Amino acid sequence: MSDILVFIEHKDCVLNKASIEAIAAAQKIGSDLGLKASAVIFCDKDCPISSEIAGYDLEKVIVARNEKLAQYTPDAYADALSAVIDAESPQYVVMSHTYQVRDFAPKVAARAGREVVGDCIRYRVDGGKLVLTRRIFLGKLDADVSLGGDAPYFVTFQSGAFRPDDAASGTATTESREVNVGAVRMTSEAAFQEAKASVDLTKSNVIVAIGRGIKSQENIALAEKLAEALGGDLAASRPICDSDWLPIDRQIGSSGQTVAPKLYLALGISGAIQHIVGMKNSGTIVAINKDAEAPIFDIADYGIVGDLFEAVPVLIEEVQKAKA
Repeated sequence: MSDILVFIEHKDCVLNKASIEAIAAAQKIGSDLGLKASAVIFCDKDCPISSEIAGYDLEKVIVARNEKLAQYTPDAYADALSAVIDAESPQYVVMSHTYQVRDFAPKVAARAGREVVGDCIRYRVDGGKLVLTRRIFLGKLDADVSLGGDAPYFVTFQSGAFRPDDAASGTATTESREVNVGAVRMTSEAAFQEAKASVDLTKSNVIVAIGRGIKSQENIALAEKLAEALGGDLAASRPICDSDWLPIDRQIGSSGQTVAPKLYLALGISGAIQHIVGMKNSGTIVAINKDAEAPIFDIADYGIVGDLFEAVPVLIEEVQKAKA
């Protein structure tokens, strides 16, 4: 029996780090409700990442095995998760809001006669149950969703809603079990990758992002120098990528990547809602903009109202001094 079941996502036994955020979420929920969390991993063998997951404060790590779980398919994963839920009878099933989870989790919930409350950004406890908050209308409004009916309750959390370094360490037992998987009606092709140089900004601890205020493609070198000094990655708002000044894999926002670095520097970005939804969960946000009324300052922890071409060279110089 498991009070909370956390789904651990991986590909070829390489962990999706978003699953650590899911562990942090489950641990926090468990602490607030007095429940114990366990994790489940799907694999065709004894998955090597189970030992890594067992290093977190969990009751146990379940490795659900079947030869049809060697690669992700919605049919196989739905059957496997349904089998584990039937065996464990959890109150909550907690997952990260990834493309894979969005593909198969609603199918599992529908089988159980339940719904998935997806893409949540936070929660609170009311009367012993969770009230979940999710953003709607491209982040313009926050909606509170109350959980009704009987368990299990299926919840996915947006990337950055919980930080992976908040997941508490511990020692969990590991158990392997065979699960029944029915017919697999489709198989996945190799994941599409636009270019070998594509960057995964979701893994970045420091991001320097540029907007229209950079003025020209030649000025991007200044932002690159700041990113290099900070040991971070360069990103951009949509207008920069639409102008082909930077490749699309550098775009942050509703039509780009969603990130949650420890430090996010917004240079010449006004803060349109489409951009904010992609970076609002960053640890510390620093904004530089000439417009004192720019919306980016509403969410920034630190703001500089001024010319980025004057401020950024000073920042680079001070960072380099601190590293010397």
